[in-house]
Amino acid sequence: MKEAAARQSAGLLLVRRSPVVQVLIGHMGGPFWARKDQAAWTFPKGEVEGGEQPLAAALREFQEETGISPPPPPCRDLGEEQQRSGKTVRLFLVESDVDVEAFLPGTFSMTRGGRTFEVPELDRLAWMTPEEARNWLIVGQRGFLDRI
Repeated sequence: MKEAAARQSAGLLLVRRSPVVQVLIGHMGGPFWARKDQAAWTFPKGEVEGGEQPLAAALREFQEETGISPPPPPCRDLGEEQQRSGKTVRLFLVESDVDVEAFLPGTFSMTRGGRTFEVPELDRLAWMTPEEARNWLIVGQRGFLDRI
């Protein structure tokens, strides 16, 4: 049961209308993604822990990854997409216009060359139209854009 939970992530897909529809995406942090842009962006999301409900995980992970309070529900369940890694990602749509200037990235520990250091989960956020975002998102998350 624990293994299945580790293989599921949940997140928020924020949408705003300003004056056109835009979605909020984040560039993945860490050395692997540092020099990549195209197909290196994601929706703020993270692992569903233990018996946690996916929406609760999505709200918690948004706060942890961005440092921004998650917008309050109502949220619309957009379902799941299977990633190449085998992980399942479930997103919830919520309309909100968060200020990306308030971005304060969460970090995780990484060991490389025998040394452990902290790296940001996301290193920047951006509002993009769904058409723009399709070019920047990792392939396994682009299907969510068709559901908004």
